[in-house]
Amino acid sequence: MTQFFRIQVDEAALTDALFDFVTDPRSSRNDRPVVRELNDVAPEIIEVCESMILDGVDERHYVADYVHAVVNRQ
Repeated sequence: MTQFFRIQVDEAALTDALFDFVTDPRSSRNDRPVVRELNDVAPEIIEVCESMILDGVDERHYVADYVHAVVNRQ
């Protein structure tokens, strides 16, 4: 990212939305607003979350750790 732009992320809200996505057993989870937005901006995040689904992640702190690492990378 250049020095001219900075994307602001509400880390807690993103974590909550992605945790809800990861733990939702219904196929309709793919219709969530967070999925639509991230597919436009950062589709690789959804790919990682889909792997979390396959791995059976059911604890929020795993999603929080991932979101924190992505948001705070430099």
